[in-house]
Amino acid sequence: MKKITLFVSILVILASCGGVKKTQKALNSGDYSNALNNALQKLAENKTKKGNQPYILLLEDAFKKNKERELKYIAFLERDGNEASYEPIYKTYVSLRDIQERIRPLLPLRIIEENRDAEFSFDNYENDIIDYKEDLSEYLFDNAEHLLASATSKQDYRKAYNDFKYLEQINPGFEDTRQKIEDAYEKGIDYVEVQMLNNSNQIIPSRLSDELLNFNTYGLDELWTKYHNNPLPNITYDYGMKVSIEQIDISPEQISEKEIIKEKQVKDGYKYAVDTNGNVVRDSLGNKIKVDKFKTVRCTFRQFTQFKSVRVAGNVVYTDLDTKQQLNTYPLASEFIFEHIYANSNGDKRALDDDLILLLDRAVVPFPSNEQMVYDAGEDLKSRIKSILSRHRFN
Repeated sequence: MKKITLFVSILVILASCGGVKKTQKALNSGDYSNALNNALQKLAENKTKKGNQPYILLLEDAFKKNKERELKYIAFLERDGNEASYEPIYKTYVSLRDIQERIRPLLPLRIIEENRDAEFSFDNYENDIIDYKEDLSEYLFDNAEHLLASATSKQDYRKAYNDFKYLEQINPGFEDTRQKIEDAYEKGIDYVEVQMLNNSNQIIPSRLSDELLNFNTYGLDELWTKYHNNPLPNITYDYGMKVSIEQIDISPEQISEKEIIKEKQVKDGYKYAVDTNGNVVRDSLGNKIKVDKFKTVRCTFRQFTQFKSVRVAGNVVYTDLDTKQQLNTYPLASEFIFEHIYANSNGDKRALDDDLILLLDRAVVPFPSNEQMVYDAGEDLKSRIKSILSRHRFN
C-alpha cells in the first residue's frame, strides 16, 4: 500500500511539474493568453495548494506583461487614427477587463516563500469600453447601412445582415439595428419554388408526395434558403427545384418453393450394455449400465418464399428562374423489396434444425399493394433527397 501511495504521489508531482513547465513556456514565448488561462485554471481549483505556488508567480508575471503589451497595442492603433481600428481597440479593452475579473475572485494570492501577496495593478476600463463601443457601433452601423442601400447581390445583403447582427450583439438596441437586420435578411434569402412531377405512368400515393415535399421533416439548417412547394404570390422566386419521378417498376407477386429432405440420428430410449459374450455389463456397484439407443428419423421440409419488389427512379433538377438556365441535375433512385418466408413439413420434425423449425410457425401473408410498395420505397427516397439538399449550394 505504501508503494502504491508513493507511486501516485510521484505521478501527481510529475504532472504538476509538466503543467508548470507548459505555462512557463507559454509565458516565455509571449503566449500570455495561454499562460494566464493555465495559471487561472490551476488556482481556481485550489489556490492554497502548495504545489500550485509556482502558478501564482506565473500569473503575476503573465498579467503584467500582457497588460503592458496590450496597452502599447492600443496606443499604436489610436495614433494611427483609422476608424477600422475601433473594433480591435474595443476588443482589447474588453479582454483586459475580463482578465482582471477572472483574477479578482482569487485574491489574495499568498506567495509563501516571499512572504507577500501577489501584486496586480488593476485599472478601470469601463469608460474606454463604453466610448469605443459607441464609436464602433456608429462605424459598423454606417458601413452596414451603406452596404444595405447599395447592395447589388444577395451576398451584399448577407454581409450587411452579419454586420448588423454583430452590432446587435455588442450594443443591443442601437438605433434601428433590429429593423435593419430584418430588412437585410429578407433581401438575402434565396427562395426556391419546388415542384413534383410524375412521368412514370404509375400512381404515386398522395401521402408520399406530401412527405417528399414537406421540407420541415428534413431537418435542414438553411439560414439563407427557403423551399416553398406552394408558391406565395408576393414572393419572387430565385430558383426552381423539380423532383421528377420518371420510372416506377413493380415486379409481379411471386411465390417460390424449395423442398429439402432432412435426416438425423436421434435418441430412442436405451438398452443395457453387453460384453462380447452377450453378458450384461455392470458398474462397480453392480448396477446394469445403460446406453442410449439411436434411430434415423426423416422429414420432408417445404420452404415457400413470397417476393415482390419495386424500383423508383427519377431526378432532381435545379434551375435559375432568372436566366432560365439549368444549374444541376441529381439522379434519384430507390428500391424496396418485400420478402416473406414460411414453411410446412411432412415427417418427423426432430430431423429439422432449429432455424428451420422456426419457419414452421409462419404462414402465408397478403402481398402489399402496389401503392404500399411505392410508399415504402419513398422512405429511402426521402433520405436521398435530404442528401441532395445538403450538398447543393446555389452560390
